[in-house]
Amino acid sequence: MYVEFYGFHDHPFLMTPDARLFFPSSVHSRAHAHLVYGLAQREGFVIVTGEVGAGKTTLVERLAAELDPASYAVARINTTQVSGDDLLRLVADGFGVDSTGNKAELLRGITEMLRSGEASGRRHVLIVDEAQALPVPALEELRMLSNITENGRALLQVLLMGQPQLRRIMASPDLDQLRQRVLASYHLGGLSREETHAYVEHRLRAVGWTGNPYFEPAALDMLHRFSGGIPRRINRLASRVLLGAALEQAGSITGQMVELTARELEEDLTGGSAAVRPGGPAPYSPLPYAAPGYAAPHDGGLNGHHGAQPAGLGEILHRIEALEHTTAKRERVFNRLMDLFAASSGGGRHY
Repeated sequence: MYVEFYGFHDHPFLMTPDARLFFPSSVHSRAHAHLVYGLAQREGFVIVTGEVGAGKTTLVERLAAELDPASYAVARINTTQVSGDDLLRLVADGFGVDSTGNKAELLRGITEMLRSGEASGRRHVLIVDEAQALPVPALEELRMLSNITENGRALLQVLLMGQPQLRRIMASPDLDQLRQRVLASYHLGGLSREETHAYVEHRLRAVGWTGNPYFEPAALDMLHRFSGGIPRRINRLASRVLLGAALEQAGSITGQMVELTARELEEDLTGGSAAVRPGGPAPYSPLPYAAPGYAAPHDGGLNGHHGAQPAGLGEILHRIEALEHTTAKRERVFNRLMDLFAASSGGGRHY
């Protein structure tokens, strides 16, 4: 709906990864450099970790798009809790090798495929997504595959992509030999406030944005605050903000609009019991635009003297005001939706 209203030619903030909209932030550029360095070494493991939605998938898709298919055979597998043997079958399937038969037959088929690639000058790269779900025996199978060599050169290179717990798994004493094979490791953190501003504008310009709607600097600050700089969280919140703004036919996005939308989104997803995640966005205040150090207004004699309100009363008043803001906004959005539905059906509103 907001795509048509603002004249975009596509959705700027889809939740699914899209390599076409890759934003080369400082953290993503460093992670990309680690992957490229690892490939240049032609051996070992490269590990990239990051929070859910940090952009690992988009990063891998960009890397895969840069690799010449004539020079690289790339297999990519998404893992769950699979055994070592099942992982070998996934690897075989990924490279087009017959995955039937026993373990010895699987290993023979994979080895022949790797040596054939080496003979023809084609390298094999295995990308494992959600690697934190792999049990230790499966990770050990990957290490054993990396032992397959020809003329002193490893025939398979492995990129492990996973959530932060992968780093803790790799610290296990049982994986000491695998750790010794790791050439490079990088943790993909959130975008800075400045990069969040640039990321939002980058995504908007990619779909034809020319300044409408105008994002106030405070709105972009709020997008960073409530997303923690994690791209998928930015996309989710920005998309919801644009939808609400389009329904209200707004030409500008304000900080208050982003804050109220962030509250609604958290309430919708958590039933009003959201807690701030460690390392995630800062908690929002009960009053729009209340910043750290905000002081409650004087009560104007409510308590018989000029001074701060009692903590309980001030909290109640702030919550009431926030609720009134949210209720009024939802009513405007509902009325706008009714008008749109009525227009599309050729009639007026009916109550």
